[in-house]
Amino acid sequence: MQTEQRTQQHAGGSRVQVNLAVQPFQDVDADALVVPLFQDEKPANSPLAKVDAALNGALSRAVDFREITGKRYQTAILYTDIRIKAPLVVVVGVGKKEEYSPEYARHVASSAIRHFQGRPASRVAYYVRSDRPAPAEVRTAVEGAIYGTYDPNEYKTQERETVQVGELILVGEGVSNSPELQQAVTVGRITAEATNFARQLVNEPANKLTPSDMVERARATAQEYGLEIEVLDRIRMTELGMGGLLGVAQGSDKPPYFIILRYRPAQPGNATLALVGKGITFDSGGISIKPAENMEQMKTDMTGSASCLAAIRALAQLKPSVSVVAALAMTENMPSGHAMRPGDVLTTMSGKTIEVVNTDAEGRLILSDALAYVQQKEGATHVVDVATLTGACVVALGHTATGVMGAPQDWVDFVVNTGRECGEKMWQLPLYEEYEEQISSKIADVKNGGGRPAGTITAALFLKKFVQESTHWAHLDIAGTAWAETGTRYRPEGPTGIPVHTLIDVAMRMT
Repeated sequence: MQTEQRTQQHAGGSRVQVNLAVQPFQDVDADALVVPLFQDEKPANSPLAKVDAALNGALSRAVDFREITGKRYQTAILYTDIRIKAPLVVVVGVGKKEEYSPEYARHVASSAIRHFQGRPASRVAYYVRSDRPAPAEVRTAVEGAIYGTYDPNEYKTQERETVQVGELILVGEGVSNSPELQQAVTVGRITAEATNFARQLVNEPANKLTPSDMVERARATAQEYGLEIEVLDRIRMTELGMGGLLGVAQGSDKPPYFIILRYRPAQPGNATLALVGKGITFDSGGISIKPAENMEQMKTDMTGSASCLAAIRALAQLKPSVSVVAALAMTENMPSGHAMRPGDVLTTMSGKTIEVVNTDAEGRLILSDALAYVQQKEGATHVVDVATLTGACVVALGHTATGVMGAPQDWVDFVVNTGRECGEKMWQLPLYEEYEEQISSKIADVKNGGGRPAGTITAALFLKKFVQESTHWAHLDIAGTAWAETGTRYRPEGPTGIPVHTLIDVAMRMT
């Protein structure tokens, strides 16, 4: 007997239906059975004993002959003949038991599914170990498996090998039809679908995803998931005095937009969470133009807005009790005869003025208006802004941790801890007032660049000037974590989907 979760097309991934199977794993009709194995585990004397017995000791022999040791992401293939219905078993290494975490559980499940890339496997069973908490293990397995279906090669017409898995069947002694496990499957599926949706948006070329295209994606999302949506065009933004966003947009022939999506619970409380995303669909640097090398990656400068759109899409399905607003500031940053220049002064929605000293520090300009809008017009009490903001963050933290700054400290701690539990590592940087001198302007309230020293911190201090003292605010600089420079066994090169999972869980934990 199997209990089904609905099938949905994942943007950037294959169609995946998730089932809970309560019959013995031997009887599940699947193309393959995935079995997680801890490092140095002896299958015959472990929770995998029944699997080993069903395979007539083949799992133990594979371990004894060092075909697999259980090191993280190792794989070994066992052919089952007729002992179980699945014709082959994929044993995947989990690593050391004491180092096991939800993050690694997701990676293991993803690497297992990616093993089937280019192989004709459409129905895969995943063995949920009885020595792990079933709801947590089920959720992470679902998330990781769906992450593993993501395909970054949408525009390839030849030599494209995709994951063909269309059904994931969860099996094992701890699997049942309980509401708790059903909920774990639902949350895992929705979270992973949203993450892959963001990855697909980020991977789109700038000629395929302009600010206008992003409006259409947002409208389609709002219609499908029952969200309110409002789109501000250049005229409306001019009326509101959004000079930061409009200043950046001057150089492009593509019109800018400010997109607001709203999720309202049945019984809203006093708190409103705003997810604010930087949405530069292509960043040339403007007049302060970037070097040509790697400029093609500047299609990813809208990762913040993609993450916020994906998160509110998921929250519309998960239905937290907190009100959520997603604000997406969308434009290109291009050089032209109309573009803003170094030395220009912009007046923002908040009334504060900005001296532009570097047109390539444009993200903070559009976020200044976005932050003002969600506080003044949407009544946001809690804000998380997300931006690929500074190269300095990559220098400081590399590609492993997202930079976090904000206030008050308990809110920053809440966001950082949520990220850690989601497997999205974060590290807080200080906002000492001594750094503020670097962004002091002689002709305006603030300037948009503070030089090379502490560039990530001075960018956040710039944003802080547009945050009310009473607002709980966290700034996530994802410049180093939004894109994987190299592929791994569990994730291909390209967009990572960070920090979609964190944004979803922040809202869910506020309820």
